[in-house]
Amino acid sequence: MAVIKEKNPYFINSPKGIFNLLKTITSVLILWAFIFMPEITYAQNKEFTRAFFPDDSKGLREARRNVRDGDRLFELGVGNIPMALEYYLKAYDFNPDNARLNMRIGDCYLNTPQVDKSVNYLERAVELNVPTLEIYYLLGLAYQQNYRFDEAIEQFIFYRQSLTPQEAIQQRAIIDRRIAECNHAKSLVKEPLRVFIDNMGGAVNSEFDDYSPVLSPDGGVMYFTSRRPLGRNPRIDRNDHKYFENIFMTRKVGEQWSTAEPIVGKINSRTHEATAGILPDGQTLYVYRGDKGGDLFESTFDKGSWGKPQKLPRALRSRGTQETSIVFTSDGNRVYFVSDRPGGFGGKDIWTASRNERGRWSEPVNLGSTVNTEYDEESLYLAPDDVTLYFSSQGHNSMGGFDIFRTVFRNGRWTRPENLGYPVNSPADDLFFVMGPDEKTAWFSTMRVDNYGGSDIYQITFLGPEKPLIMPVANDLIAAAVRPPRINMMESEMEIITIPMTFLRGRILDDQTNEPVIAVIELYDNETEALLAEFNSGAETGEYVISLPGGKNYAIAVQAEDYLFHSENINISESDVNREIINDIRLKRVEVGQSIVLRNIFFDTGAAELRPESYAELGILYKLMVDNPSLKIEISGHTDNVGSAGLNQRLSERRARAVVDFLIERGIDRERLTYKGYGFERPIASNETAEGRQMNRRTEFEIIEK
Repeated sequence: MAVIKEKNPYFINSPKGIFNLLKTITSVLILWAFIFMPEITYAQNKEFTRAFFPDDSKGLREARRNVRDGDRLFELGVGNIPMALEYYLKAYDFNPDNARLNMRIGDCYLNTPQVDKSVNYLERAVELNVPTLEIYYLLGLAYQQNYRFDEAIEQFIFYRQSLTPQEAIQQRAIIDRRIAECNHAKSLVKEPLRVFIDNMGGAVNSEFDDYSPVLSPDGGVMYFTSRRPLGRNPRIDRNDHKYFENIFMTRKVGEQWSTAEPIVGKINSRTHEATAGILPDGQTLYVYRGDKGGDLFESTFDKGSWGKPQKLPRALRSRGTQETSIVFTSDGNRVYFVSDRPGGFGGKDIWTASRNERGRWSEPVNLGSTVNTEYDEESLYLAPDDVTLYFSSQGHNSMGGFDIFRTVFRNGRWTRPENLGYPVNSPADDLFFVMGPDEKTAWFSTMRVDNYGGSDIYQITFLGPEKPLIMPVANDLIAAAVRPPRINMMESEMEIITIPMTFLRGRILDDQTNEPVIAVIELYDNETEALLAEFNSGAETGEYVISLPGGKNYAIAVQAEDYLFHSENINISESDVNREIINDIRLKRVEVGQSIVLRNIFFDTGAAELRPESYAELGILYKLMVDNPSLKIEISGHTDNVGSAGLNQRLSERRARAVVDFLIERGIDRERLTYKGYGFERPIASNETAEGRQMNRRTEFEIIEK
């Protein structure tokens, strides 16, 4: 299956205080010791050298060899992590006080069902003063996976604050997302579902990855995907160093499931085959198949055997893309499938198509931004009512990785996806949900502490409100008094909370031609520096609309290819809500002589020190300079006419220089930057009003060479 990738929109942190303090790794670790973990006294880090082990040269050689072999396997990928861990643990027996080795062992355990063991090793690596900031991100992941969400958030925040500007641009979105996952998880864990979660056992699961169950209509046969070896010479995928996927089956006999065996027929081959869906009549199985890339195929059951898989109609596949999951309505005339084809919101999205009277499929349509996110959506299940769709997503309010969600097609639209809740969902990847015919049991795939190895298939049993709550996994024992499963809750039963909003709407236009522009619009909270939302303006009209709760100072950044970015500052008090602001935004092309106002650059009255609320905008300006390496600009400062001309000129020059210094500190060549203070020589509004004076107090930049 495809490797999941995370997107990284740019961002930049404070240049003051933290960055000056964190210029070296040593100062970072000192800051950590004094601020966050004052109780730690760093132990001595023992390297694998004769200086530390002068009397055991044989043991030292063997330990070095184990570390070297572990590193080689670790670098090969996830499929070799268990073997790498074995070598690392042998080296650990010889030297448990090596910082890097403890970090590697903890990192390995993060990728195994024994994720609970990761914390001790990573904490020990911190104690031993491991010389890399990555340890704090890994420790945050370990705390998150072990339901220690507050501690995870603390680690992620510290790691984010410790990054250089360039690193922050690359990683800020990932870290912010991790923090959001922890906050979502805390709220979901407080209200657990009344369910049993049971591993299907060794008859079905193996020491290898087992996942993607699909059921026959009567629930008597389960087909699933396994990475266990099949045949005399099973192939290993070079990408993840695991055995190729094959499809297995198990039958329900009474209350038990039979020992899994390869599916009967001509489906499994020397390439990947994975279950992707089944028609409601149970006679057509859909298979993800392929060595590089892969497509969806269909196999028909005939005379007790599954036939050779055939490609789907051209309308349901496209060259160079990957389709991984598919479901059909009960009449077979509408299809929903997962694809990374162009035109989506990012990664894999859910698409739909319908069949006309001639049996031809329409051009697939994206399900839209209510369901799809900038991250991956995956693993579909359509309930028998044909309007309730279950899927997994890395977006929405996930607890971490993929969570399972539910949406209903009602009144011509899909409802906002609802997280199925804890303990069905967890900080790990939870995928491939499928409901049984009785709607009291369901199955899904995940990796938990009672696994047989890798991902396993689990059964969910939904309990009535009168029954006690029983959960088999120690990490999942969280409460005794709970409410009935939210999985069957309709929107009419939900509490509707209305939050007062201010609506900002308008169009994004070319400043010269007045034509609509497709632009990326980013919304930031200036006080916390958090990226709150990212979306596109309408392709045909350039229209946009943003809903803003009161009590915040917002920065809005608008960017489009070949255009200068445009910024807006919207400061809404808690009482200044329930209104609509119309604001058309005109973008200027990247040309010599063009200038724009930096509306989210802030200084205290009479001062030239950049306030923290300025950092989001400065990050955008920094990215513009990085993306256009030949660009040269002038930063200019402007004031109102309050005070003497000389005082205002000097203040405006100091403020312009502060912006230039910021960019130089981040690595922009000073030859590309000039600054000048104009005082109140160039007003853009009347100085007779408070509003006009505020407009005149501004920072601009102008392109002087392209």
